[in-house]
Amino acid sequence: MANILVVDNEERMCKIIKAALEMEDHTIDMAFSGSAAVELLESDKSYDIIITDLKMQGVDGIQVLKKAKDLPSAPEVILITAFASQQTAVEAMRSGAFDYLIKPFEMEELSLRINRIIAQKELIAENLQLKEELKSQQVQNIVGKSSKMREVYRLINKVAESDATVLILGESGTGKELVAEAIHARSNRAKQSFIAVNCAAVPETLLESELFGHEKGAFTGAIERKIGIFETADKGTLFLDEIGDVSLGIQAKLLRVLQNKEIIRVGGREKIKVDARVITATNRNLETMIEEGTFRSDLYYRINIFPLPLPPLRERKEDIPELIEHFLGRLGEKGITAQAKVMLMEYDWPGNIRELLNILERAAIVAETTIDVEHLPAIESNLNVEKGTFQIPEEGINLDEVEKNLILDALEKVEGNKTKAAELLGLTRRRLYSMMDRFGIKI
Repeated sequence: MANILVVDNEERMCKIIKAALEMEDHTIDMAFSGSAAVELLESDKSYDIIITDLKMQGVDGIQVLKKAKDLPSAPEVILITAFASQQTAVEAMRSGAFDYLIKPFEMEELSLRINRIIAQKELIAENLQLKEELKSQQVQNIVGKSSKMREVYRLINKVAESDATVLILGESGTGKELVAEAIHARSNRAKQSFIAVNCAAVPETLLESELFGHEKGAFTGAIERKIGIFETADKGTLFLDEIGDVSLGIQAKLLRVLQNKEIIRVGGREKIKVDARVITATNRNLETMIEEGTFRSDLYYRINIFPLPLPPLRERKEDIPELIEHFLGRLGEKGITAQAKVMLMEYDWPGNIRELLNILERAAIVAETTIDVEHLPAIESNLNVEKGTFQIPEEGINLDEVEKNLILDALEKVEGNKTKAAELLGLTRRRLYSMMDRFGIKI
């Protein structure tokens, strides 16, 4: 239970309290003067709680209290007095007493206060333990303490210990590359290179050469041998972002590398052993793509050994205030009003964390010192549309133009991903393609 020091000039009072509290399994020491109590506090003894009389000859209870509060691990103090007054109570509390009791008192009252102290200490210890656990789990550069992010941290720490292939799943802008970097940083390959490739950003005709390298003369323009990314990432980690955008031909060659741990440069015959840990990511539904025949099932099973889903920002809105403070710190310590924070919390963020950063960057440029609602026009207008408050102006609208702009806006938000754009607009993919053809939108 608790280690308790009882201090009182009256030995009889000390012994009564000692006997009562020992029946509750507490460990009790006694001091029959304030000076004796101070000597104990200056020794190697440590206490959870001190129960001390207020009025004592020489060193009084307030002096014992102040001495206790100066200790590195300060015990809680309960003062007892037969001379209670408002001034006494104020002085006791200002000096740091947990509580005080007026003589005579029932032992049940003292027991109640001791149990409150114990419960408070246990709660503080539990909170510290949880904070330490979260701190040990949390990953540098990734912000968020929500339950969904704690699960992400747990998975990162778990998979980092192995060399398993990881498939990071999540919408565009959820921080997939940061998670891949975190896995690498906590792995036994951390001292080796981490190389990220956005497969969707490299033209298909160049992607094979980028990944596997090529020999001199392999194709027009191949004037010298090129070492590919797989060889460069040997002993390190290779992050293949947007794996769902890779062609079937490249998929077959990736499968061979993952199975055999070897590559063949374009235009070459030599098999080259490579030892790169592969982490992939996508914002697409690979299982649907398998059904459509656009993604190989054997490659899917090879890269999906350890799936790691990332929650969209709308599912962890409790992290938004912390993200705001984090980004504003990077943008020059700009302030933000409570109303602006509320507006950012209400928005559903289809572009996720990337969209939040972009909005804050623009607002930080416009605002002189503090970001307010007026600096968030895009959010305000989107919230109005979400709430169904859009009104047709008196001069009327061009419906075709509105629909075209909405499609273009959706495609921009999801970086040209038509499946995701259709979901944002509440359309089927076929309907979206039909409307894009009608408006002459080519992506």
